[in-house]
Amino acid sequence: MPFTIAIIGRPNVGKSTLFNRLVGQKLALVDDMPGVTRDRREGEAKLGDLHFTIIDTAGLDEGPKGSLTARMQEQTETAIALADALFFVIDARIGLTPADRAFADFARRADKPVLLLANKSEGKHGELGAMESYALGLGDPIQISAEHGEGMGELYDAVSKLVPPTDNEDDEREETDEERAARPIRVAIVGRPNAGKSTLINHLLGEERLLTSPEAGTTRDSIAVEIEWKGRGFRIYDTAGLRRRSRIEEKLEKLSVADALRAVRFAEVVVLMMDAQNRFEEQDLRIADLIEREGRALVIAVNKWDLMEAKPGQISMLRRDADHWLPQVAGAPIVAVSGLMGEGIDRLMQAIVEAYAVWNRRVPTAALNRWFEGAIADNPPPAVSGRRLKLNYITQTKARPPSFVLFCSRADAIPQSYLRYLTNSMRETFELPGTPVRITLREKANPFAHKRKRPN
Repeated sequence: MPFTIAIIGRPNVGKSTLFNRLVGQKLALVDDMPGVTRDRREGEAKLGDLHFTIIDTAGLDEGPKGSLTARMQEQTETAIALADALFFVIDARIGLTPADRAFADFARRADKPVLLLANKSEGKHGELGAMESYALGLGDPIQISAEHGEGMGELYDAVSKLVPPTDNEDDEREETDEERAARPIRVAIVGRPNAGKSTLINHLLGEERLLTSPEAGTTRDSIAVEIEWKGRGFRIYDTAGLRRRSRIEEKLEKLSVADALRAVRFAEVVVLMMDAQNRFEEQDLRIADLIEREGRALVIAVNKWDLMEAKPGQISMLRRDADHWLPQVAGAPIVAVSGLMGEGIDRLMQAIVEAYAVWNRRVPTAALNRWFEGAIADNPPPAVSGRRLKLNYITQTKARPPSFVLFCSRADAIPQSYLRYLTNSMRETFELPGTPVRITLREKANPFAHKRKRPN
């Protein structure tokens, strides 16, 4: 197990900014408004030659039992229990507050190594606040600026006493095919607000890992969790609900939506979760179209199925509705689930594995040529402006998603309707349901184009 450090402290002291700096990318949302981080978030940190797991947490805050604030506090306490050491962060520009003093006692009771970080220490006011922090009894403060990267050398010196250096040879070694196959499948769960995404992931984990609430918009960050199902690893990203752009007003919600879109681009399979009682609404269709444009494998999960009245033929109706509303990803697997009751979870996970396999599929060249000749013979390309279009041959250039190059004459004249015919025929022939299929047109070079006309 890698050495793990949890970042704790009261809200808005710069914990997420420090987290982003240590993992080397903007994974956690950052805003001036306190309480942006709600769930705990893990990342692989690198500080010089030191490698360790870092956990960003919600700000330590008190709230009534059962409230969202109280459950955020429980997430932080879980992170502390999992960690080997703690970064206790204060805002040096503001100085010590009663909350800092109270939570310093909390950190001491954890009985783990604690490094006191005086963040925002740049300037005279930061110096004074850092001096005040001696009163917490947590040792010498390490003065840093997470935003500007100041004090990282001093932080390295302190962390190196806890974490052993890592051999860099593994970083430089190229990954083998077996290692790639053993990697977890990256899955993003997306949908409109309050579709039940976090509830579903909690059921998969068997614990209340992610905060849930009847109030829409509880999830803000895209939180990644690791699970195993039937011996296969998955890295699942819970995301903020995606609303229509005209309804996205607050800056924080815009950041959350951008974070969700990044999760889609990073994923290999995307699960579009819909509410069973309000399915295939306009925003659902927009999200599905985004997933197709990004070239990700799609699985549709219709959640809260336990609330639907049992009628014969309902699953068949879901299939017909999906193919009607989403022709661009015809045949995408659709699964009825209940995240709360745990119904349909195995079927959903199996659908994800199968969609991932289709997304990675390569079509044998001989079979592709046979299909191509038959498809053109059954439905020749139309003549445009009295001139016949010639389709020469097709080849697959890559998988993830399946992508092909069609060599032809007059590429700009081939109608989109004919490309849709080829795409749909290919889906049916080679069993590519739901995954995006890309066909790029390329004009075959004319071998005589470079020769000049002879004079008469």
